[in-house]
Amino acid sequence: MSNFVWCHGPSCHKSHTQDRIRGVKGSKVLRTRKIKQVNTEHVNFYNYFCSQGCYNDFAHKYVREVIAIAPRTEALETPIDVVKEQATDWTGQPYIRTEIKTVDNNGG
Repeated sequence: MSNFVWCHGPSCHKSHTQDRIRGVKGSKVLRTRKIKQVNTEHVNFYNYFCSQGCYNDFAHKYVREVIAIAPRTEALETPIDVVKEQATDWTGQPYIRTEIKTVDNNGG
């Protein structure tokens, strides 16, 4: 199996950079960049896109198709408890500190 994949950016082959130029005089082309697969344990966009620009181009072009894979039909909620405590700043002045704590309703 190859340690490289081609950049998935839909316009990667249109960027005018020296490292994309391939071919001989008279039949030169701009080619999509190859990306070396370094860390395949963790999934991140650096394994499939040569730059954040190519990632953004892909996301803008295919956002509807990606969302269609797992559409969200309901809002997600996390139970919380809002705790207000009196504290003092570095000059000794009192203030109210608000802390949001996640509540575990599963008893664990």
